[in-house]
Amino acid sequence: MAKLLRNTIHEKIYEIRGKKVILDADLAILYNVETRKLNQAVRRNLNRFPEDFFFQLTFNEWQILISQNVISSWGGRRTLPLAFTEHGIAMLASILKSEIAVAMNIAIIHTFIALRNIQVDNSGLLDRITQLEETFHRKFTSIDQALDFLLHEKQKDKEQKNRKKIGFLPENKKNKT
Repeated sequence: MAKLLRNTIHEKIYEIRGKKVILDADLAILYNVETRKLNQAVRRNLNRFPEDFFFQLTFNEWQILISQNVISSWGGRRTLPLAFTEHGIAMLASILKSEIAVAMNIAIIHTFIALRNIQVDNSGLLDRITQLEETFHRKFTSIDQALDFLLHEKQKDKEQKNRKKIGFLPENKKNKT
């Protein structure tokens, strides 16, 4: 159950403006509240939500998100969505008092922690892949240069054979032409 919930939450996390966020509508579903009520609670407690805790998407960001993730553009949204960072989601627990909201908040924070751990665990792997790419890039560059040279040499040989002959022919070849 917890793994299924974590996977469900993971699907709701987007990277926007270089930050991992969850949209207000997705949080409202997870918390079992209306999106407008969640946003009202945030707006009533703006002093708890500095700009690094949440932000409102621009129209272009929203359109890109709709097209990339097949989010329905049909429906009753009148305002652009709010995007909450991990810290903003943690703060939501202090303004949404229901047991579902608190339990869901804990699950969401665990998901963010798991994502961060995956990134840390894979950082060594990423460094090794980068190192291999650099090594092979140098090798492939020299292979590419060798192939280009050979292709150009073949092309030159072909052009040399197909060129129009000019000059004197030996006596034995004059009779054959």
